[in-house]
Amino acid sequence: MSVVFLAPLVVMVLGSLQRPLQPPPDGLDLWPDPAEWTNYSAVSRFMPLARLLLNSLLLVVVAVPVTVIVTSMAGLAIVTARGRVRRGLIGLSVFMLLVPAAALWVPRVVLLRGVGLADTPLTVALLSLAGTSPFYVLLFALAYSRIPGSLLEAATLEGLSPYAVWRQIAIPLARPAVVAVAALSGLFYWSTFMDPLTLVSSPANWPVALGLRSLSEMEAALYPIYLAAAVIVTAPALVAFCIGQRSFFSAVERT
Repeated sequence: MSVVFLAPLVVMVLGSLQRPLQPPPDGLDLWPDPAEWTNYSAVSRFMPLARLLLNSLLLVVVAVPVTVIVTSMAGLAIVTARGRVRRGLIGLSVFMLLVPAAALWVPRVVLLRGVGLADTPLTVALLSLAGTSPFYVLLFALAYSRIPGSLLEAATLEGLSPYAVWRQIAIPLARPAVVAVAALSGLFYWSTFMDPLTLVSSPANWPVALGLRSLSEMEAALYPIYLAAAVIVTAPALVAFCIGQRSFFSAVERT
């Protein structure tokens, strides 16, 4: 599995060091001779890289905490519900998970433009107010279901409010789910380009993934510069993934 995952990354890095305006490598002869490190500095001539990276960073910093808060609260509401209400909430979450993302694009555009919130760097972050994905809600519900129900009931009998139960008991005991949702939603907001493509029309407000997609239309002979941009965009996601993986296993060991 690791070989299948790493092979495209190695090809991407080696391709980013090829000389532009040259024919593609023949077969598996991918090793650059010499390596063109200037391809990385040339990326800024084709796209406002610094601004787009800042847009994506701002998007992740805002959207990920909101996603974790909304989905963790919704998951706790499912677990603490009773009988038909609980089954209905789970069924609704599964149903929403089955709705194709493409079916929501037009309603989102109409809604956000109607309230004047379209075409800003943080427009896509508004999706986090809906939890980003029902899958995250179900993930938290699964994590909370492992908490003894008597513990949650005892906290309620002691006079703790639902918010206090969530903050003092549920979240500390569901740290692996918190790390998993934060990592998954962070990767989603860093790499998504379809939602910005439909919601953000100004190139200055694009996240970096959408800017990278625009480079795919450049001349084929400049593919090393496109791959250099892809390496720059991918590197922060890989670093975050490695940190999130370590944090996830640490949280599992503590719990």
